[in-house]
Amino acid sequence: MADVPSEDLPLSAILQELTRLEGDISLSDLIDRFGERSFGAICFVFAVACALPLPPGSSTVLGAPLVLLTPQIALGHEAPWAPRWLRHKPIPAADLRRVCERLIPPLRRIERVSRPRLHLLFSPVGVRLMGAVCTLLSLVLILPIPLGNLLPASAVAAFSLALILRDGLLALAGYALTLASTAVLVVAGHVILQILRHVLQVIAGA
Repeated sequence: MADVPSEDLPLSAILQELTRLEGDISLSDLIDRFGERSFGAICFVFAVACALPLPPGSSTVLGAPLVLLTPQIALGHEAPWAPRWLRHKPIPAADLRRVCERLIPPLRRIERVSRPRLHLLFSPVGVRLMGAVCTLLSLVLILPIPLGNLLPASAVAAFSLALILRDGLLALAGYALTLASTAVLVVAGHVILQILRHVLQVIAGA
């Protein structure tokens, strides 16, 4: 890839550059490109990809990098680690371009109004807490739950963007989405158990 951009470049500008790529790109390239914001930026891209209307099973594949990276945030790592085979595994430029093009317009609007605030949420303990919550959400994302990816993916995206912009309101949005996601999963689990119980009763009475 080209030279690593200045850390002052907004994330939307870096994503705009990624849309102009012709060849495939690797996770290692993305880490170099995003620099110190790699954790938040890469998690943000994959989380939003998981939230898009994609074929069944896509969130399982796209959620895998999140399962790898989010625990590292929880453990306080300063830079992302990935095994060599994954770091150099090519990401199709067309797929990356499609995701970035969907991201850029809303991201630019958020960047215009966002600012660092509620700094207490970004203390070492606060950041690790976000990483732990995102780890749990990422594990949910890789489960084959129909329509169960939108809220968890949105929560991870909000936390990731909060880490990049140091905006506490985005972090609070992430926690709110996490609570909503948990409530939906609990209700869905209850409904599934009721259905299974009914089916077993029908089978037993047959």
